[in-house]
Amino acid sequence: MTSRWSILAVLFFARTAMAFQYQSVAALSPQLVESYLLSIADLGILIGLYLGPGIFVAIPGGTIAARFGDKRVTMASLGLMLAGAVMITFASDWNLIAAGRILAGIGGVVINVIMTKMLVDWFEGREIGTAMGIFICSWPAGIALALLILPLLAAGGGLMLADAGVIMIIAVAIAALAVIYRPASASVAVAAGAPSRGLPVTPLVAAGGVWALYNAGCAMVFAFGPLLLTEQGMTAATAGPVISFFMFTLAVGVPLGGLLADRTGRTVAIISASLLSFAFCLLVLPVVPIRLALPAYGVAGLIAGLAAGPVMTLPSKVLPPPARALGMGVFFTIYYVAMMSAPAIGGYFAESAADAGAAYLCGIVMIACALGSLLLYQRSAVTAQAAA
Repeated sequence: MTSRWSILAVLFFARTAMAFQYQSVAALSPQLVESYLLSIADLGILIGLYLGPGIFVAIPGGTIAARFGDKRVTMASLGLMLAGAVMITFASDWNLIAAGRILAGIGGVVINVIMTKMLVDWFEGREIGTAMGIFICSWPAGIALALLILPLLAAGGGLMLADAGVIMIIAVAIAALAVIYRPASASVAVAAGAPSRGLPVTPLVAAGGVWALYNAGCAMVFAFGPLLLTEQGMTAATAGPVISFFMFTLAVGVPLGGLLADRTGRTVAIISASLLSFAFCLLVLPVVPIRLALPAYGVAGLIAGLAAGPVMTLPSKVLPPPARALGMGVFFTIYYVAMMSAPAIGGYFAESAADAGAAYLCGIVMIACALGSLLLYQRSAVTAQAAA
């Protein structure tokens, strides 16, 4: 009999494959620049294109899954990710790479929304906090693995071998989901067509802004960190593991932050402390000596990770049950808007300044805006909680 923990393992691996594919452009940025004569701004656009489709498909994704089944739609979405990876492998120019990123991204953003719902079906009322914390860690884990593995594959066999690594991990995820996953027998469907008037608009949008801008700030490190470190004198094979260590320590910080919030009840305080400290790290990292880069990025990742779990609890505090499906679609749509535009913005400023470190300064601004959104959420949530 399939256990909920084996289901969690399958969903974790599938989301890890998504993060692995998302990060492939940044992890292979030196090779892509050399092979396709791309600028830093081009790289930023390619990174953003992966999550860009979420602007259009995050909200309809749940409706489609309700009609055709979670597993069927998730399998089809993983198939789109695989097709996009194959297209990129055999692409001859930037336009084809961009098309492959968009195709893969459509699949990726759909599985991100649907698998969150699938996880809740299996764990509702039973270790949901622990399961969600583990599930969230799949994103930094996949990014860290991409930064660790893909540069080594490219160094040994070129871009073709690295692209084959992306194809392989997606194919394994498809096989695992097909063989192991089954719907939760006790799952309770919430009407996808909950009326929009049931949404607490202001705190929901503010919560989405916190999550979106926080992730955008973190993206400046794993998107442009490899380039910054190579500009400072590291080889691509060395820079990748440093940023990978940032993501691994971020993954450690995610469940730790959730645990602290549960034990202390001071969710907003923990988020604020994490964001302020991470903004300071973004200011310092570009000037840290190369010999101290590994521990410095490790500390920054741990600090950044503390905010993730508490931030993800914000929507649940203001959304009434009938509005949760639609509300989370709105929440993720805001996130995808930010994650599409942020890398392009960071790449533009890095290109203009001729310094990848300028992207980190953009990250500081994004974190500051996230703190502003958190303040708006705190002020508007009281009324929404009372209504809920």
